[in-house]
Amino acid sequence: MAVKLVTDSTSYIPKELVEKYDISVVSLNVILNGKSYKEVELNNEEFYKEMDVSEDIPTSSQPGIDDLVKAFKEKVSKGHDVVGIFLSSRMSGTFSSSHLVKEMVLEDYPNAKIEIIDSMTNCMQMGFEVLQAARIASEGREIGEVVSAALKVRENSRFLFVPETLKYLKKGGRIGGASALLGTILQIRPILTVENGETTVFDKVRTKKKAVEVIVNKVLSDIQNRELGGIIIHHINCEDEGKELAKRISEKLDVPVRVQYIGPIIGLHVGPGSIGVAYYTKK
Repeated sequence: MAVKLVTDSTSYIPKELVEKYDISVVSLNVILNGKSYKEVELNNEEFYKEMDVSEDIPTSSQPGIDDLVKAFKEKVSKGHDVVGIFLSSRMSGTFSSSHLVKEMVLEDYPNAKIEIIDSMTNCMQMGFEVLQAARIASEGREIGEVVSAALKVRENSRFLFVPETLKYLKKGGRIGGASALLGTILQIRPILTVENGETTVFDKVRTKKKAVEVIVNKVLSDIQNRELGGIIIHHINCEDEGKELAKRISEKLDVPVRVQYIGPIIGLHVGPGSIGVAYYTKK
């Protein structure tokens, strides 16, 4: 049998690739106005519109244990080995819960091989770990090689993004009120990234246009002496901006660059209008 991948909904892997590699995606949950929704069942545009007018701050919760157990058992019951790759353990309890689920599944399937990986990130920076592992698995490789492929991407990837406003970072307690006010007055835009499993500031510039310029230059610098493994543009309710950035990078790199939505779990922290790039190199 083969090695199969399980991940969570914050990887935002394009649907056709999820289907191509038979990847199981377990949904995190969003709580808005007292109601809980599975992220995968939400309409992104409608969610962000409701979030914008709601007085409540949306929150998120990890997948239910039953959902994780179901995803793992679906694979191992067919004789497959499983590699689970999940949202950074410093952002969610999903990774921790997956270890508990692993032990539960092994009680029923003691001969199953299951490996759990902390992606140390989110969005398609994590998604690329999953996809590269799935590609290696599709070649009939052993579980150790699949794990190594994911870890190699983790070590050679980056995610850079810029919010449209500091409003949502302030709402979620990610930035102080005074800092948010000062940033708004001076049009300061933090370019955010993920390091050591946590969101942090990569740079600060005066405008969103300048921020995008810095991001593009960093992408080109990173891949100058390395082979590009994969790249994708992420956006939150600003698809036209995403397409424009994708076209710009595509022309510079002479490779196709696709555009992918960021869903509510990650999006509620940075808000509509956010745009960024996730990519990895092979060296």
